[in-house]
Amino acid sequence: MSPAIHETRILAVLVLALLAAALVAAGVEFLRRSPYTVPQTLLLAWNRFVTRVLWRTEVRGSFDLPRDQGAVIIANHSCPFDPGFIALGVDRIMHWMVAKEYCKHPLTGPFLRPFAVIPTSRSGQDTAATKMMIRYAESGELVGLFPEGRINDTDRFLLPGRLGTAMVALKARVPIVPCYIEGAPYDKRSILGCLLMPAKARVTFGRPIDLSAYYGRENDREV
Repeated sequence: MSPAIHETRILAVLVLALLAAALVAAGVEFLRRSPYTVPQTLLLAWNRFVTRVLWRTEVRGSFDLPRDQGAVIIANHSCPFDPGFIALGVDRIMHWMVAKEYCKHPLTGPFLRPFAVIPTSRSGQDTAATKMMIRYAESGELVGLFPEGRINDTDRFLLPGRLGTAMVALKARVPIVPCYIEGAPYDKRSILGCLLMPAKARVTFGRPIDLSAYYGRENDREV
């Protein structure tokens, strides 16, 4: 090998090493400045890539609440990644009710635990989970609910909603923010199958619903 070729290779290695060091430094600085934990930051970045690039998600409307204002976010349930679509329009951590088996599953659990999801039973009658949601909302956090209770894999526009959404908002004395998701990918055979499906999704945020006129009447059936 001639000295010139040897020097060129050494120079190329040095340039690549400098580029790698610069990328690492930029990544460390990005993580340092992020208001979230390292796992949250990495997962949110991955979510943004998947929803924006793979599923070409469009966000309509805006989430106009102060950062210290708690709220209950409700949405239709069209695919397992629905919270990720909503996260595109909400620059805050949300606490979603998630079936207990997903929280314990070795594949899905590591993606859910960094966001302090609220494990719940599929029966829809989980007092402990409901109380946890109320505490989060009262303390200025965002909590998320799918009133349908399960993924809507039918031809119906919406499944019948379960009771409790308004009660959580009334007890916590926070507004409800409605969202609607359309065009999301869904594979009945596998959650991971959704990642292989192209889509053109859209999430629309409605205006916050102020329930202050009904505070103290959460046990009133007419409300």
